[in-house]
Amino acid sequence: MKYLIVGLGNPGSEYQETRHNIGFKVLDALAGASNSVFSTQRLGDVTTIKHKGRQLILLKPNTFMNLSGKAVQYWMTAEKIPLDNIFVVTDDLALDFGTIRIRGKGSDGGHNGLKDIQKVLNTPKYPRLRFGIGDTFSKGKQVDYVLGEWSSDEKHTLEERIQLCVDACLSFSFAGLANTMNAFNGK
Repeated sequence: MKYLIVGLGNPGSEYQETRHNIGFKVLDALAGASNSVFSTQRLGDVTTIKHKGRQLILLKPNTFMNLSGKAVQYWMTAEKIPLDNIFVVTDDLALDFGTIRIRGKGSDGGHNGLKDIQKVLNTPKYPRLRFGIGDTFSKGKQVDYVLGEWSSDEKHTLEERIQLCVDACLSFSFAGLANTMNAFNGK
């Protein structure tokens, strides 16, 4: 079975350590655990790992966040991956830092990456993992906060929270969405 695990973020070194790039961070950790290296291919950086007999295609779109849907659709089609077998990892302002929430469908919640995926795929019904980045910013400073780097307090526990997301991605591929939601939501 094939799965497409998509980490949302923006390409470029200036975005590498920002909150908005947590999807890229999770996929980097997932690939690193398998000694797999990303290569730049059509519409993104891609690598493939194996886990318990499953093939996981890891995609970091290089289309910038607002155009993520194009990359997701291309790789779903190219690899013949059904909608139920994609898993999108993204940041979420509405969740406290480090909290993860996994759902099989839902609104874009104002997130431009999810908004574009929903538009291109013509459905809000695709599995996703939202990683809480909190909302501790002043009025009018949302963009600066999202595109800002992690605080020193956040950096202290970030690696452990990323590992939890890696475990959730692997669980999705072998235990399914419902079991993964039961095991990881609220952690």
